[in-house]
Amino acid sequence: MLILSLGLMLFILVHLLRELGLRDTVISKFPSKSAYMGAYALLALIGLILIAWGKSISPFVMIWQPAYELRYISHMIMIPSMILIVAGNVPLSHLRKNLRNPMLLGVTFWAFSHLWSNGDLSSMLLFGGIGLWSLIKFVSLSRTTSFKNGDASIIWDGVSLGVGLFAYWLLILNHGPLFGVGLSLA
Repeated sequence: MLILSLGLMLFILVHLLRELGLRDTVISKFPSKSAYMGAYALLALIGLILIAWGKSISPFVMIWQPAYELRYISHMIMIPSMILIVAGNVPLSHLRKNLRNPMLLGVTFWAFSHLWSNGDLSSMLLFGGIGLWSLIKFVSLSRTTSFKNGDASIIWDGVSLGVGLFAYWLLILNHGPLFGVGLSLA
């Protein structure tokens, strides 16, 4: 679990530089903002690779047993999660305008839906760490960023809904081959 923990620390640290008050200091150490962004992206990618590798080799240590008959709660939480993640990546929708950072809220929902259905230690580290990071970042950015200016379009809310539901359906179908844990809606 050391590799998983190192990956989580690297990924989360890089993404919390602003909240830790270190972002401007770190940027000043680079010759240009582009160099900083390149290093930022590289470190985040290394963190993600370490997370995936660390999760795959971590021993299975059960901490608590999720209730099988309540697994549908995870499915229900994932629906708004996928919609919010899409809403954070489309032009100005009402969701994006009013939530400011819907993608971070969607990642928070994603993490907590997975915590609900996974009681092993490595899953708790992974989903708990990412969930805590995204919640801290969501609250922090909600306090420091203003509401988006401009006219929001309900069309982009519809796109977020449609693409989010389609992405959720694709994840249900491909969760097993992609992540080794098949899902069933039955």
